[in-house]
Amino acid sequence: MDLISKLRSDGYQISTDGSYIDISPADNLSATFIHYLKVTKTEILSALNAEQEAREDRRITVLNMLSENPEVARAVHTDSHSNPKNTILTIAIRDKAICEMQIPKEKCDSIQLLSLIEAYGHSTH
Repeated sequence: MDLISKLRSDGYQISTDGSYIDISPADNLSATFIHYLKVTKTEILSALNAEQEAREDRRITVLNMLSENPEVARAVHTDSHSNPKNTILTIAIRDKAICEMQIPKEKCDSIQLLSLIEAYGHSTH
């Protein structure tokens, strides 16, 4: 949803617990904009919930990759379908952490990314 992308690009954080929209910082939102949020709440919640579901699917994907390959320390998954502007890179490090980063599609070179993973994926920094 363009509104969510616009808010994020303007420095706001927007999320949901499933039924409530949380925007931070909220103290400088105009009354007109807050009214617009109320009118479009269902659409915003739907988009935010879809984001969360896609994020959880990516998390499960990398965890399954690690589970199916016990000799591997890291799992990497790319998602170029969930976000129209970005490729989402999900990285899991066994027993440590999972993170995601968004790479603008026009700057994402999958071949170069694969080369970097192959070249540096076994080193620890």
